[in-house]
Parts: sequence; C-alpha cells; structure tokens
Amino acid sequence: MNLILFKDRDFISPDRVELSGRRFDHITRVLKGKPGQKILCGRLNKKIGQATILSIRSRSMEMEVDLTLEPPPPLPLTLVLALPRPKMLRRIIESTTSLGVKQIYLVNSWRVEKSFWQSPLLEDENIEKSMILGLEQARDTLLPKVYKKRIFTRFVKQELPNLATDRFCITAHPKTSQICPSGVNQETVLVIGPEGGFIDLEVKTLEDHGFSTFSLGPRILKVETAVPYLISRLCNG
Repeated sequence: MNLILFKDRDFISPDRVELSGRRFDHITRVLKGKPGQKILCGRLNKKIGQATILSIRSRSMEMEVDLTLEPPPPLPLTLVLALPRPKMLRRIIESTTSLGVKQIYLVNSWRVEKSFWQSPLLEDENIEKSMILGLEQARDTLLPKVYKKRIFTRFVKQELPNLATDRFCITAHPKTSQICPSGVNQETVLVIGPEGGFIDLEVKTLEDHGFSTFSLGPRILKVETAVPYLISRLCNG
C-alpha cells in the first residue's frame, strides 16, 4: 500500500478523517505510525497530499488532511476484455488500474463460459475492491469505470464504433502473423479475447468495424499476462 486512500465517508470535517480497519492496521503495523507522523494519502477521485496523525486509539485514529496535488494522468487507452475467469479478473482489474487504465469494458464472447457472469466477484462492490488495491499500489486516486456487456455483437455494432472514433483500434489475437506495434502513444482501444482468442467470426466482426488484428508472436500467453504486457507495449514502447 503506497497511498492511504480516503473515501468521502471517512471525513468527519472538511480536513479531518477517522480511520479504522485495514488502513488503520497498515499505518500502525507496517508504517509504525505515531502522532505527528505524516503519511502520503489521497481522496478517492480527488487530489493527493499528506495526512498528519493527530491521535491513535485502540482500533481507530484521527488524521488531519492536506490535499494539493493532482493524481497521475490516465493512460490514453480503453480496454475491451472478454470476461476471463473470475479469479483471474480480480488480478487483471488490479493490475490495469495500477497502470492507469480508466475505462474497462467486460464483454461476452463465444468462448466465455456463461457461469462466469454469475460470479459474485463480478459484483460492483468486489470489482471496486480490486480497483482500490490498484490505486493504492500506483499512488493514484481516480477510480476506473467498468462496464459489463453481455451481448458481443450488439456491443461491437452499436457501442464500439463511438469508442473507436479517431483512435488507434487493435484486436490482440494469437492467430495472426502481424506483430503488435509498440510505443503508439495515442488514444487507443485495445480488444483482448478469452483464453484461446476470439473465434474467427468475432475477429471478422471487429475487423469490419475498423479494428486491426495483431499478435505478440509465437508464444501464447495467459490473459492475465497478456493484458499488462500489451498495455505497456502500446503506451510505452
């Protein structure tokens, strides 16, 4: 945890917070916090700054907050991801959040198991927990937006064209010899399929809507490995 992240409900006055639970434990046990000590902090969806410990009780503490810094800029990338296995999704959401992705679309595809959509890990509350961990890791405060789209064709034909306007559009797919570019550094929409990739018809549908198909070479990676690798390759080179 590289940043103590406050939510609106933590504030007991405009510049004071009261903490308990996981963040309290981290400050007292890991950071060895004491009254007067300053801690790097941020307010969810707002600025970053410092919090000074005012008092520590048995299971809570009060802190004075001074927030003056902007969070790091978001990546110029929208991720469209075929819904992976729920436990894998948790790790992917955390890592993409820490990398600075702010728009994530979870979509259905032919190879996505129907049971994945019923997982409690897909509930908004649990997705937010993974995003919070990513923000704390990256010293960021801006919560990504996650959209769930269960009908692939409708999403590609009706919503994706608006997302793709004036952007570099790419589908990552293992069954092509065209190698993914690096260092694109422009507004990008990245589409990644499930384990084994999209079926041919889905790839064709994406291509018909302006998406170029690229691979990472002969190695077939797990989705949780491919996602951060592709994002880093496209945005940083």
